[in-house]
Amino acid sequence: MPTADLDALVEEARAAIAATESPDDLTRVRAGYLGRKGTIAEVLRGIGKLAPEERSQVGAAANTAKRRVETLADERRAQLEQRATLQSLEEHRLDVTLAGAAPAAGHLHPITRVMRDMVDFFVSLGFSLEEGPEVETDWHNFEALNIPKDHPARDMQDTFYLEDGHVLRTHTSNVQIRVMTGRQPPFRFVAPGRVYRHDLSPRHSPMFNQIEGFMVDERVTFADLKGVLLAFGRHLFGDDVELRFRANHFPFTEPSAEIDYSCELCDSQGCKMCSGTCWVEWGGCGMIHPRVLERCGIDAQRYQGFAFGMGIDRTASRRYGIPHLRHLFEGDLRVLEQI
Repeated sequence: MPTADLDALVEEARAAIAATESPDDLTRVRAGYLGRKGTIAEVLRGIGKLAPEERSQVGAAANTAKRRVETLADERRAQLEQRATLQSLEEHRLDVTLAGAAPAAGHLHPITRVMRDMVDFFVSLGFSLEEGPEVETDWHNFEALNIPKDHPARDMQDTFYLEDGHVLRTHTSNVQIRVMTGRQPPFRFVAPGRVYRHDLSPRHSPMFNQIEGFMVDERVTFADLKGVLLAFGRHLFGDDVELRFRANHFPFTEPSAEIDYSCELCDSQGCKMCSGTCWVEWGGCGMIHPRVLERCGIDAQRYQGFAFGMGIDRTASRRYGIPHLRHLFEGDLRVLEQI
């Protein structure tokens, strides 16, 4: 093939390469010129049939044409790759003016929400918040609360005893003793926290949350206690809730009463929550026993006080319409997301 024909072949290849729009197209065009069966390859294979004086000239021209086509193909490939990169960046570019996707937000557990609401209510009445240890001495948990050695509450079935004579507190009344000791009335406090009972029945949990409240002054009566609890119940459950006080006995209060609230889950028809009675036990209350005041160094002839305590878990169950307490502790998102 004459040298002029090789130059024309290169120009033909230049036009074909420039017309390609994708790497695949470029690969096919390149193979048509530089492949084993390509046009330039045929020229190189035909050199052996030429006269000796023509071989060197045609061979040099064919190799030059081959290098030129290779350069053209490499340059076009770089152009196509750059164009593809720019196109991809344009399609996937980040628009910083768009609003960001908000991450999933967590929420307070129902028990925590109810506990905080309880505390806020009493703070609004002038009560102060106090906390105490969950691992408690026998004196603070029992003795100071007028619970003698032979009282059933000390039984191993009810109390978790530790090796050093301490116990896991069975109520938050231990905070009452710690707060009153070394102080003189008047004062009013509320103390929420976890308590522990050695009770593994299906209806109870060995760990639950309780809130304790107490007030001591010179003129404190049982009527004050009932008024505070009625306002408390209506704050938590609504103005239609009813409270019932049943006479009972607690070593640390005298007189003492159990508090029940009306069950709305069953609409007075009876359900598992109220055991068919239309009333749900809420907690205990009463006037602080004079012996408890005296053991804290308070003049029982001059001061009187009331105390009350109730379960926060059961209150949360009632407030959110959860029929079984275990649903509050299982961590089932299908339940918690409905609250």
